[in-house]
Amino acid sequence: MTLSPRGGNEPFTYASFRFHDVFGSTLETVRGFDRPVYAVAGGRLINVFGSGLVYPFATIHFHLQVGIPLSVVGLGLLANNVATAAGTAVGGYLTDRYGRRPVMIGSMAFSAVTLAVYALVTSGAGFVAVATAAGLTTGLYAPASQAMIADLTDATDRERGYGLLKVASNVGFGSGFVVGGVLYEVANVAVFVADGLTSAVVAIVLVAALPRVHDGRAAPLAESVGDWGRIVSRRRLLGLAFLNVVFAVMYAQMQATVPVVASERLGLDSAQLGTLYVLNPVVLVLFQLPILEAVGDWRRTRGLLASVAFWAVSFLAVAGVAPVAAAVDGAAATTVGVGLIGVFLVLRTVGEVLHSPLVTSLASDFGTADGRGSRLSLIEIAKRLGMGLGAALGGVFFDYGVAALLWPALIAACAGLAVGVFALERRVSPAENGAVARGE
Repeated sequence: MTLSPRGGNEPFTYASFRFHDVFGSTLETVRGFDRPVYAVAGGRLINVFGSGLVYPFATIHFHLQVGIPLSVVGLGLLANNVATAAGTAVGGYLTDRYGRRPVMIGSMAFSAVTLAVYALVTSGAGFVAVATAAGLTTGLYAPASQAMIADLTDATDRERGYGLLKVASNVGFGSGFVVGGVLYEVANVAVFVADGLTSAVVAIVLVAALPRVHDGRAAPLAESVGDWGRIVSRRRLLGLAFLNVVFAVMYAQMQATVPVVASERLGLDSAQLGTLYVLNPVVLVLFQLPILEAVGDWRRTRGLLASVAFWAVSFLAVAGVAPVAAAVDGAAATTVGVGLIGVFLVLRTVGEVLHSPLVTSLASDFGTADGRGSRLSLIEIAKRLGMGLGAALGGVFFDYGVAALLWPALIAACAGLAVGVFALERRVSPAENGAVARGE
């Protein structure tokens, strides 16, 4: 089977996939951006570092330390996700109307307060209220920052720019885990205060480093709202958003169902599973930018098809865990099963490496810069919807005793996703697909 690079006549072969580029220096691939791009990436690293400080400990703290019922904690987390989606939609609109810079700075300034207030929560009602407020303020940021990266890069470097954000997120998140563990032992509420402080630091960095590259549209409110509605209801963008929902269903299995397989079938405890899951950020940090560099001549949709293939094979690896556990006894079964989970983590991470920057770049180029924030907000909302649906669907398969059928169902969904990507490719111009930028 051959694939053509982004509109070129020469077929893609395994020999033309430059593996030495993939495994080359990551440092080489982060060079060449303007300083504001590094400021946005640095701000993402600091902000996600703050999230990493609290992520492993929030449920433990509010349920076991504060005494809030776990069902209420779950309600608060649901409210946070819904509010984040709403904030993302509002952020996309504000980004196009008032500009990227003020929305980014405002989001971080307000989040410095809403995140730090978690330290004062003493009741279930308070937790739900603070979680809702924090979701709204943090949700504003994503479409503005993604639109800013698109404004600061040309089409040839856009995927690398989004890849740089992804690397920064994973470095920050992993570092936050380590520091948060130490800090929580010393003073448990300090992690929430520190989370708020990181947002304040990011706001200061952005004030100092970000240029005004897009000042928004000076239009009446009714007209600008109408423009927003027309932008997010365009058929091709809705098609891409739907595909992103399906991609996110795949993402959700890493958190929702695969840990259950590792625990029930292989007997891994939380510490062992956590150690195994380190493969995800390690692979992403090491290979995000080199892989994007290696597929830089491909059409974006072809990169998404490669992502689908990696996801499908990763689910095939998970599907093999149960038969192996049943056929082999003792330590050998555990060893092979852990190996298969490791294969899943590596392959799905490569799928993530390809998917996230490419789908964001496509949405960025589906129109003019004036509507970029709105388009990107819809893609982010689709991802959140898919994550929720993926977790719920996985739970249904497990609760009704048909867990073995989940993996074939996901592989079949990958096939449908590939068909959808092919269909979208026929409706995307060469410029939107990254071909013209490469001189084709």
